Amino acid sequence: MAVPSVSTEPAAAAAPGGTVPAQSRVPGDAPGTPELSELFGALGALEPAAPAGAAGAARCPDVRARITELRLSAFAGHRRAAIPLGPVTVLAGPSGAGKTTALMAYEALARLAAGVPLSEAFPDPPACVPQRARPDAGGRRGFRIGCTADGAEGPVRLDVAVQAEPVLRIAGERLTAGGVVLLETALRDPSRRAVQAAWHTAGSAPVTRAPLPDDRLGTALLPLRVAGKTDGQRQVLAAAEQMVVALRSVFPCDPHPASMRTPVPAGSGRLLPGCDNLADVLWRTRAECARRHALLVEALRAGCAGPVTDLVAEPLADGTVRALLDRGDGLRTELARLGDGELRYLALALVLLTGPGVLAVDTPGEVPDALCSLTVLADGLDRGLDPAQRRALLWLAARMGERGHIRWLGAVSDGSWATGVRGVTVVHLDRDGTS
Repeated sequence: MAVPSVSTEPAAAAAPGGTVPAQSRVPGDAPGTPELSELFGALGALEPAAPAGAAGAARCPDVRARITELRLSAFAGHRRAAIPLGPVTVLAGPSGAGKTTALMAYEALARLAAGVPLSEAFPDPPACVPQRARPDAGGRRGFRIGCTADGAEGPVRLDVAVQAEPVLRIAGERLTAGGVVLLETALRDPSRRAVQAAWHTAGSAPVTRAPLPDDRLGTALLPLRVAGKTDGQRQVLAAAEQMVVALRSVFPCDPHPASMRTPVPAGSGRLLPGCDNLADVLWRTRAECARRHALLVEALRAGCAGPVTDLVAEPLADGTVRALLDRGDGLRTELARLGDGELRYLALALVLLTGPGVLAVDTPGEVPDALCSLTVLADGLDRGLDPAQRRALLWLAARMGERGHIRWLGAVSDGSWATGVRGVTVVHLDRDGTS
């Protein structure tokens, strides 16, 4: 599981920023599913208007901060793994190939970028250490992870070395852009709970040195420590902001059908990672955005058995809310009657068609939405879904990924059904690291 392979159809060179370009084949709608054509035609209504200008003018570059590569240099069972991330990425491989640990590493980096301490980002640090890692003379063992964020500042790399034993702490961190080391930290004195940091200044002194806490990500602390008086300092701040913004907006999603079948208390209307409060969220979104709700209903026609004319939520006398499918002939079906695959499909489609304002996710409120993208982490993406549901959900993810505001990283056991879909990157992980 050291070096993943990436399926491309046809083979193509890697795109800037470490992503793999979308495959060239455009899939057609499956026979007997006209709802897909209606859905993707309706999605065009959400596309921003093309900018005025001469025909054939170049498209504006994408300046949204986004993660384009995840690096697991030495993490759990991974060695020297560099996983390219596109708008929609599917990690495929057998059980034990490291799909879940890759998602866990991504989520941990996101939490560190949000400012949480190491102990919260890695609740079980020894499990992250490669099994064959030998302790040094001081009994220390650890792991190394990193990522690349692309955006207005170009590719920015972050690499972090974490000491897991005997004490959890950051042993080293490096932030680089354009071949320049913008931030570098190192654990100089193991007896102190601090690392020595040096960041790029390009002023009268080439770098500024100061201690930083050893239990926090230094990149996330830079806006509090760098004055921004020189060009070098402004470069450091811009690169750090791009990395933090790209990492912060992450929504790990694993719908639990059993919890979605019963009425739920009315609450905030923000969807939880397990989608337990689906009915409460539908009660809110149906009233707030009729256009996106209509798109969700179109998606359900492709993924649910029987006719679907609407998806409604209604309050009950005991203060709870329940959701029902409207069949169009006066008959309404409670979610309790739906299969696990239908419920998971419904929840994942809702996630794709909403956004940070509806999902329970930490977002950088000080950054305009046009510069942010939300990443959904979906372990067991294909769990319980039939082929038609998988196909419809993947195409919906690819279509929404084209708009740039949402990115998708899912894990499946068999990625053959996702290979060749336009806008989808399939990364194959093997237990022994071969492809």
